[in-house]
Amino acid sequence: MIITTTNNVDGQTIKEYRGVVFGEVVTGINMFKDLGAGIRNVFGGRSKGYENELLEARAECLEEMASRAEEMGCDAVVAVKMDYEVLGSDNGMLLVTCSGTAVTFA
Repeated sequence: MIITTTNNVDGQTIKEYRGVVFGEVVTGINMFKDLGAGIRNVFGGRSKGYENELLEARAECLEEMASRAEEMGCDAVVAVKMDYEVLGSDNGMLLVTCSGTAVTFA
C-alpha cells in the first residue's frame, strides 16, 4: 500500500477515486512519562517517553488508514494529512488522526 502526501504517485495513473479514508488513535500518557517530561521541562532536553508514544500512535494511525483503504480494494492513499490534539480534563490523552483519498491505479 502506497501512502503519500502528494496528490499523485510518480509512474502511476489514478484510475478511480474511491473516497476519503481515516485513521484515528487515542492514547493515554502515563504518570511516569509525565514525571520524566516535567523534569526535562525544568532542566531542558527531549522527552523520549512522549516522543516514542507519538511515533507509535502515528504508525498505528497510518496502518489503520491503509487497512481501511485495502478493504476497499485500493492501491494507494494520496493527499494524506495528519493532525494531533491533546484531550481530557487533565490533557492526559493524545489524539492522532490522518486522512487521505483512497485510489486505484490503471
